[in-house]
Amino acid sequence: MHTTLVSTVHHRLIQVSHSHTKLSTVHFDQSQRSTDDGILHLPLPSHLKFISSPSNPFVKHCVKLRQSSSYRHLHRSALVVGTTPIREILEFQGLRQGPSKVDCLLLLDGAEVPKGLCDSYVRILHVNSMVMRKLSGVQSSDSIETVALMRIPTSFCNMEDNQRETNFRNWFPSPHRILVLDGIQDPGNVGTLLRSAMAFRWDGVFLLPGCCDPFNEKVLRAARGASFQLPIVSGKWVHLEALTTEFEMKLLAGHPESMGESKCSSSISKKLVSCLADKPLCLILGSEGHGLSDQSRQACELINIPMAGGFESLNVSVAGGIFLFLLQPENRIFI
Repeated sequence: MHTTLVSTVHHRLIQVSHSHTKLSTVHFDQSQRSTDDGILHLPLPSHLKFISSPSNPFVKHCVKLRQSSSYRHLHRSALVVGTTPIREILEFQGLRQGPSKVDCLLLLDGAEVPKGLCDSYVRILHVNSMVMRKLSGVQSSDSIETVALMRIPTSFCNMEDNQRETNFRNWFPSPHRILVLDGIQDPGNVGTLLRSAMAFRWDGVFLLPGCCDPFNEKVLRAARGASFQLPIVSGKWVHLEALTTEFEMKLLAGHPESMGESKCSSSISKKLVSCLADKPLCLILGSEGHGLSDQSRQACELINIPMAGGFESLNVSVAGGIFLFLLQPENRIFI
């Protein structure tokens, strides 16, 4: 078995195995590895068409993208598993008439390129079932025929601790309805809330510290492409306060009705929804385990969903979906 060495961003060289190649080394300087958008990409040898070994270094690179948040954001790339979420992302990008975000499409050997994913500019590699199981993290690869290596979109912004953004429209082009997640770590809940925010036409999502990475594999599975479609900002309270101050946004937070607390939670109602219809607002949702942070609880007007049966609360993604629907822009169904 011979190998070809190819430069990466994190490690200087990566070995890509191929049974019919001679040993060669390709060196890339920093300017050759970066593109006009400032994102660093992983080159692949042009002759490579098929990967049969799960221990192939390129496969390991893809698996690490799937498993490690820091590695994903270092490379500005994520692994998207499944034909449907890949197609949804590409259809959205097509509507925006932007360049394809797919660096490489990996297909199960014998499978045809799915309809809607055929793009002459997209690199295609075929893999066997063992490699597909490794890439997808799914033990049975029968239902998984497609995996895409995709660039994390520029609509995602990770704010530095000392960064002060002056043009807030760089974050959210139209900040009328912003969903804020406060320490929600469950990837299924984060993904479902992103998809609901997209479905109900919210303008973006702000992630406070402690939230799951929106490009985590389980988040992507639940979000079905919403992570690539919504503007998402990851930052701290100081950044959120600057945003809400700039656009005079009202702060609401979902919080169960409970006795004995110093600050009351009001039930969402037709009157409240009507009053908020034209006001820009942020809706903050806390984690199931710990609820809202003290800072969120103190800064926000608390609202709850009236329920029968003596239940104290709903799953955060269920409650969030109800809030997102009722408070969506120009909602005339409820009011």
